[in-house]
Amino acid sequence: MNIIIAGDGEVGFHLAKSLSKVRHNITVVDPNSELLTMLQAEADLMTITGSSTSLKTLKEAGVTSCDLLISVLHEESINIMTCILGKRLGAKRTIARISSIEYLDGDNKQIFKALGVDEIVSPERIAAKEITNLLTRTTATEIFDFANGLLSVYMMRIGSAALVLGKTLAEINQLYPDIEARIVCIIRNGKTIIPDGNERYCKGDLIYLIAKSTSLEKINELGGRKDFNIKTAIIVGGGRIARRAAFNLQNDISLKIIEKNRDRCFDLTNILSNTMIINGDGNDISLLTEEGIENTDAFIALTESTETNILSCLHAHKHGVKKTIALVENISYIDVSQDIGIDTIINKKLITASYIARFTLAANVTTAKWLAGINAEVIEILAKEKSSVTKAKVRDLNVPYGASIGGVIRNNQAYITNGDFRIEAGDKVIVFTVPEAAAKMVKLFN
Repeated sequence: MNIIIAGDGEVGFHLAKSLSKVRHNITVVDPNSELLTMLQAEADLMTITGSSTSLKTLKEAGVTSCDLLISVLHEESINIMTCILGKRLGAKRTIARISSIEYLDGDNKQIFKALGVDEIVSPERIAAKEITNLLTRTTATEIFDFANGLLSVYMMRIGSAALVLGKTLAEINQLYPDIEARIVCIIRNGKTIIPDGNERYCKGDLIYLIAKSTSLEKINELGGRKDFNIKTAIIVGGGRIARRAAFNLQNDISLKIIEKNRDRCFDLTNILSNTMIINGDGNDISLLTEEGIENTDAFIALTESTETNILSCLHAHKHGVKKTIALVENISYIDVSQDIGIDTIINKKLITASYIARFTLAANVTTAKWLAGINAEVIEILAKEKSSVTKAKVRDLNVPYGASIGGVIRNNQAYITNGDFRIEAGDKVIVFTVPEAAAKMVKLFN
C-alpha cells in the first residue's frame, strides 16, 4: 500500500517504523526536519518536511495515488483538516486521531465521514476501555476481547505457585484436557518464543494465550494466580484517559483521582458525579498514606511523566496494592516496567497502531491488537470462500514462521484450534503473528 503518515511526534514515527517493516510504501510528513532525518536513518521510508495542511506538501507526498492517509498529530483540528484535504485530492481512505469526546459521538462521526474523514481513532478512549477491562478481570496483565468476550487474549505472568512450572505444553494438554485455551507466545528474558509441544514453562515467563471465558478460572489456577474483586482504586493524574476511565468505573467501585492542577480538578468535579477529586501531588507519599493507599485494591498512574508513573506504581506495590497500571509512553521502558513488577502497561503509541494496523492488511481483517512490550500482534481474519485456509486441517496449512492460529468464532460459538481443526468459510479466525509474517498469513484467507 501507498501510505502517508502526518505526525509531529512519537505516535506517527512509531507507526511509520512498524508499517515500513511489512513492505508498505511509507511517506512521513512532519514540520521538523531534524526528527525526519533521524527517522529516515532507522526505517526504509520517504520523508517530506512541511505542513500536512499544505496542498503543495500533500501533492508532493503523493496523496493523489495514496491508499491510506493517516494523520496523528497532537492537534486534532490539523488531523481533521489534513484528512479533508487529502480526501479531496484523491486519498482512498483517511484516518484522523481525535481526542474530544464531542467528536466521538456516533452522529458526529457521520458528519466527519461526509467531509472526508473515513475513520477516527482515539487512543485515550481505547486506553480507558482497557483499564476498565483490566479492573474487572484482575489476574490478566493485558487483555483483549473478540466477539464480545467469546474468545479473549490474555497476558499472564507465571508465578511460583503455578501448576505449569517445568511442564511442556504437551504434558499440560494431557493432564488438563478440559481446558479450552491455547498458549501462542512466551516472553522470557526479553525474548519472544513461539512455543511448540516441547517448550517447558519457567517462573517469571510472560505468556500470551487465547481462551474461552469458561476456562478462565482453571487457567488462573494453572498460572498460580487468584482472581479478586476491585472495590477501591486511586488514579493519579486527571487527564483525558483518567476522565474516561473514571466515568466508566465510578458507579462500580470507590474511586479517587489525585490531580495537581487546580483548574483541572474543578473540571473533573463537573464531569464525574461519583468520584472523589483530590487536588494534590500523586508523588507525595504522605498524601497517598492519608488517602488510604494501604487499603486500596488498584492504583492507576496516568500522569504525563512516564518516570513518575513507574515510580508511583512501585510505591503502591510496596504498600500492598494488588493491581497496578502505569501509562508508559516511552516504549523502551515497557520491558523494564514489566520486569520490576508493574502489572500492566498502557502505551498510546501501541494503542493507536493497533487500531490503524487492520486498515493496512486486507478488507477481511476485522480487528487488530499490537501487543505491549513485544513486536507482535493478534488479528481477527474472516475466512473467504475457497481460500487456502479452508482446504486442509490446521496442521497441514502453510502457516508462516512467526504466526500461529489460536481460535475461531463460528456462528457465534467459540472454538480453540488444534492440529485436526478445519477452518470453514465465514469463520472469524484469531491469529497471533509477528509483523513480518502478517501479510503472508492474511494471503491464506483470501
